[in-house]
Amino acid sequence: MSELPKGMLDFERPLVDLYRKVDELKKLTKGGKIDLSAEIKALEHRIEHQKKEIFSGLTPLQVVSIARHVLRPTMLDLVKHIFTDFLELHGDRTYADDPAMVGGIAKLDGRSVVIVGQQKGNNTKENIYRRWGMANPEGYRKALRLMKMAEQFNKPVITFIDIPGAYPGIEGEERSVAEAIAKNLREMSCLEVPIIIVITGEGGSGGALGIGVGDKVLMLEYSIYSVISPEGCASILFRDASKASFAAEELKITSKDLLELKVIDEIIKEPVGGAHTSAELTAKNIKASILMNLDELKALSKEELLDRRYKKFRSLGIFEELKPI
Repeated sequence: MSELPKGMLDFERPLVDLYRKVDELKKLTKGGKIDLSAEIKALEHRIEHQKKEIFSGLTPLQVVSIARHVLRPTMLDLVKHIFTDFLELHGDRTYADDPAMVGGIAKLDGRSVVIVGQQKGNNTKENIYRRWGMANPEGYRKALRLMKMAEQFNKPVITFIDIPGAYPGIEGEERSVAEAIAKNLREMSCLEVPIIIVITGEGGSGGALGIGVGDKVLMLEYSIYSVISPEGCASILFRDASKASFAAEELKITSKDLLELKVIDEIIKEPVGGAHTSAELTAKNIKASILMNLDELKALSKEELLDRRYKKFRSLGIFEELKPI
């Protein structure tokens, strides 16, 4: 089996030969001896058509592989296309600064906002430094400090979620990561400014929920949001990690499933092929969605905002009361 070009996923294998043919024709055309532009255009059209077919029928586990793509734009990759005048702020004023959780103040079309999000790296060295976006307790405390600052100055909060889960190391337990996440859940639920959540990659477990309580929950088309990873679920429930595909289907982790379940409010379209094919276009779509939702939320009073937020999360799930036997 031939090796896939960098950035291509296994289910994209049918496209490999077409891309190679396009490259070969471009090399021949570059020599100037023959004009193959019509043939190149026809092949590129065929690639786009086939790519749309592939991406219209993805399995949940294939969506997981896109959400984890090594080239998928990170929070800071998106921020530079969405906001201006971003000033990063550091530290939780209790213990330390956490590079896995990034936040600060910025301008969104001239409007002052506070942004917070998990930051993965663009290479191995940076991923090690940022622990693949997995925040420690001080990361969540930094996020809360910035959100309380936003409340003090009446600025909207926008959070970006891309995390497999909170950091599982012993230092997180020593410094009470569960308490830090729980406190964020409580405080975000009653924060008196609009909060917009954007899930950009992996939305994993309590690590995601620690900055995931808001008035609007938006989700990139090929991102995921789940209480546990498919591999973790399969290992715990079935004692067999190879059943991750079945677990991914049952967990309902895709944006389409979560919109139907009303866990999220909106799906943000990605370029065909995934966000990693164009961070700029992805950011443009995210920005448009944030602006539209901010316009809706700014019309609400503080009382209306909190009441809607409360009802939003209270309405999640379906339950039935059984009569005593």
